Amino acid sequence: MLNNSVPGKVYLDYAATTPLRAEVLKEMLPYLAETFGNASSLSSLGVEAKRALEKARAEIAHSIGAEPDEIVFTSGGTESDNLAIQGIGAANLNRGNHILTSSIEHLAVLNPCRFMEKLGFRVTYLPVDRYGRVDPEEVIKRITSKTVLISVMHANNEIGTIQPVQEIGRMAQDRGIIFHTDAIQTVGKLPVDVRELHVDSLSLSGHKVYGPKGVGALFVRKGIKISPLLFGGGQEKGIRSGTENVAGIVGLAKAIELAAAERESEAKREAGLREMLFKGLSERIEDIHLNGHPVHRLPGNLHLSFSGIDARKLIPALDERGIAVSRGSSCSSLQSHPSHVLKAIGLPNSLALGAVRITLGLHTIAADIERALNCLPGLIDEGRKAGIGKDVQDELFRERIEEAGRKEGCESVRQMAWSYVFKKVSKKIFRSARSANKI
Repeated sequence: MLNNSVPGKVYLDYAATTPLRAEVLKEMLPYLAETFGNASSLSSLGVEAKRALEKARAEIAHSIGAEPDEIVFTSGGTESDNLAIQGIGAANLNRGNHILTSSIEHLAVLNPCRFMEKLGFRVTYLPVDRYGRVDPEEVIKRITSKTVLISVMHANNEIGTIQPVQEIGRMAQDRGIIFHTDAIQTVGKLPVDVRELHVDSLSLSGHKVYGPKGVGALFVRKGIKISPLLFGGGQEKGIRSGTENVAGIVGLAKAIELAAAERESEAKREAGLREMLFKGLSERIEDIHLNGHPVHRLPGNLHLSFSGIDARKLIPALDERGIAVSRGSSCSSLQSHPSHVLKAIGLPNSLALGAVRITLGLHTIAADIERALNCLPGLIDEGRKAGIGKDVQDELFRERIEEAGRKEGCESVRQMAWSYVFKKVSKKIFRSARSANKI
């Protein structure tokens, strides 16, 4: 096993991004230097670049059980998801204007769905259970005669829960509804075969599998109509115009090839380290809560909540000690409020605000787990003694007001709100008077 990818650091944020493998870089380098041709050019350099491009397309297709002409190269996972939602929706408007998706999708799916609503589409956001799983029966209930597209992610990027994609795909196929899945977190980690999963479209990304950033792909089954988002030279059969990133695409293919070869053994190894970490933390820290499904989850994902802790303070403190983790999706990590995923699974704010995502990967070793076990309990203890910040207290109070409104009605909410305002004003008056030496 390779040593940790960052000397002196413990990197436990592999769901955010992964380091480029040396073998992948080696495969890419010729196409960044001597073989730099444009794959659309008729020159010998262009022909050689085109040959590498098509070889990579065939390899990626084979790895997920697809045909080469069913692979469209993109700039990454976000573009792939956008192309699937907007492109398939627009091209199949004659079949209906209703989209079904889950409430815990990545924002690269949710935001395009919201955009489609502005264009006149109706979108149903499916609820999930407390583990973040979509109920296939709920999918059936929400299907209408106008449903044209269903999009449910293969596994959640935040809490790691794996969805029953195969079952949902089979139901969609039986009803003639196009089914897309965001497999950005699962390619290279779980078995992914588009035929077995019964998907019509699938998104994947390079930098989640130790490949380069800025490159991804979208599988689109033959016969599925899709409209382009970008217009230009007509590359990728007119579906995605723009000069192809040959070096990146070659790197993507190599990264997926390596991940596929090691998938089973690596998944078992990461799951073992994950359980070692969870067991150790559970023995050392009280009031620890596991988020996501205890069984149906990504092998390297451990998403935990620590009561009485503000994760926005804990994560920088860990980083100062050389341990990198995150709150959740890197795309929304700067937000002060709990993520939409944690809200969807019904996690109370008191736990959601203390949520930390720990994700293991290829370079994680037992020594990294021991270092985390030696560091985290002390920081949790310090954080609980220091108490949560004022903004977190306000967030928790708002949660109590909302809960009172749901259970006891408006009068109870008014009483709580006035009590809260009175306390804040009283404290302010007291501080002002004290500073003026009046009391």
